[in-house]
Amino acid sequence: MRAAGHSLPPAPETGFCLSQLSSRQTWLRRPHSLKDEGREIMSRLEQSWNWLAVTVGALLTLTPSACGDAQGSRPNVLLLMADDFGIGDLGCYGNNTIRTPNIDRLAQDGVMLTQHLAAASVCTPSRAAFLTGRYPLRSGKWHLGLNCESSSDHCHHPLNHGFDHFYGMPFSMMGDCIHWELSEKRAGMEHKLNVCFQIVALAALTLAAGKLARLTSGSWTPVVWLTIAAILLFTTSRFLGVLIVHADCFLMRNHTITEQPMRVQRTTSLILTEVASFIQRNKQRPFLLFVSFLHVHTPLITTEKFHGKSAHGLYGDNTEEMDWMVGKILDTLDMEGLTNSTLVYFTSDHGGSLESQLGNNQYGGWNGIYKGGKGMGGWEGGIRVPGIFRWPGVLPAGRVIHEPTSLMDVFPTVVQLGGGEVPRDRVIDGRDLLPLLLGTTQHSAHEFLLHYCEDSLHAARWHQRDEGRVWKVHFATPVFHPHGAGACYGRAVCPCFGDQVTHHHPPLLFDLSRDPSEAHALTPDTEPSFYQVLDTVARAVEGHRRSLSPVPLQLGARGNAWRPWLQPCCGPFPLCRCDREGGPAPGPPREP
Repeated sequence: MRAAGHSLPPAPETGFCLSQLSSRQTWLRRPHSLKDEGREIMSRLEQSWNWLAVTVGALLTLTPSACGDAQGSRPNVLLLMADDFGIGDLGCYGNNTIRTPNIDRLAQDGVMLTQHLAAASVCTPSRAAFLTGRYPLRSGKWHLGLNCESSSDHCHHPLNHGFDHFYGMPFSMMGDCIHWELSEKRAGMEHKLNVCFQIVALAALTLAAGKLARLTSGSWTPVVWLTIAAILLFTTSRFLGVLIVHADCFLMRNHTITEQPMRVQRTTSLILTEVASFIQRNKQRPFLLFVSFLHVHTPLITTEKFHGKSAHGLYGDNTEEMDWMVGKILDTLDMEGLTNSTLVYFTSDHGGSLESQLGNNQYGGWNGIYKGGKGMGGWEGGIRVPGIFRWPGVLPAGRVIHEPTSLMDVFPTVVQLGGGEVPRDRVIDGRDLLPLLLGTTQHSAHEFLLHYCEDSLHAARWHQRDEGRVWKVHFATPVFHPHGAGACYGRAVCPCFGDQVTHHHPPLLFDLSRDPSEAHALTPDTEPSFYQVLDTVARAVEGHRRSLSPVPLQLGARGNAWRPWLQPCCGPFPLCRCDREGGPAPGPPREP
């Protein structure tokens, strides 16, 4: 689970905040004086890497500003983000088989967005866009990581990028953390190690046979070294799963590892306790709290009390546990008298993972009527996510908005609510949502939205406001496997480029206002404005590309290669093992 937030002090004082940037981590920040904080943040704005410092900093350097009906009322802000969660898995979005009463209650008491869009269809670039209000391509963002040159330099640690406290997972939750059948890292690495072992062992045997048969001359040294290498490769392959669990799956507080490996059955309680403690300590002043769940990313870590409770197997159990967690957090707001003074937001980083299946078991989410899912840069199922805002007494309860909005909009919205100003020294792609949420404007500020797959532009949408239509243009789409399927089964996610991606000439065109499922591509024969729409979108894309500045990308294999010697370890590597969390987790989940 991931969590994030910070105090928004009206005067120089201290407070603490949680926040997350990488796929699985929790960050905490304690502001200094506003004057010092302002100087500190202006310095960070000059550093292209410190986007998250800008996110939090813009909210910490506060001055009063008008916010429509919210003028003079600086709310607490609670941001809740699910992981890999399908929009079709919520009752308020049409599901009637998975129980999500607490999230549904948020929608009933607040505003629900039906065309809320992630800026990327995979975790970290989507979250980077969410926290910066910018397309991830602008910052080259892929994954935070932790270290650069040694296991303790912490060059990418949150404490080196604008935060004063940190708690959580610095790396990604994955099936390998519990030796799960679906593997993100272990299976591929084991295959490579086994191939290398076979090659080296064969070479050693061949040289040894040649020496014994007196077919070759020279020293036995190459045979010895090849044999040692083969033994090391074989041993590493056999113990790789255990190594990954200890190396990748741990909790940190600041620079200190508190639990390695994680005891996953108590992680939920640890985070809920941390959230409740934060709210209780900061209830006397406005705060921002970002809670980013491990749910419902595989391996679907679910406490025993929720196993077998849903009608949809482990995925449904995990979803219902997440909803319960949302309820516990909302209960804390109620108990502390903060409900009416807190803006609550719920979303997911992108759509459900269709490829997360094994045999007849589906471990990924359902994206409702929308085509595609996680990892598919343009199809709606990968980028259309829940969007729910609740602020009692300010936002109209039960309001439903069908306008295109983006996760990138949350950044400028929260900045405006805090009385700050968004940075002026860079392009901010998000737009303030408050006028749309309040109903003082009827249309989204977005005319065009771009949909990337890594650094490849796969699609774009045009909101033609005067006609009330939303056009979607696909420049490239993944080749589904097997033929006729709706996903890239047999892979973790669909590719973004290469021979498994189809480039369309002319592009595919859909009218989402009439065909949200993207089932019927339009043609010049079926749509009179076909070429006009394509031309308008092409001009918008060209304008967008002119606004891009070169940045170092972290998308290549080299930048994402696993380097175990950089892993933090609370013991002699690879014997990394410790537990500093102080015994069993407090407050285990009760029977739901």
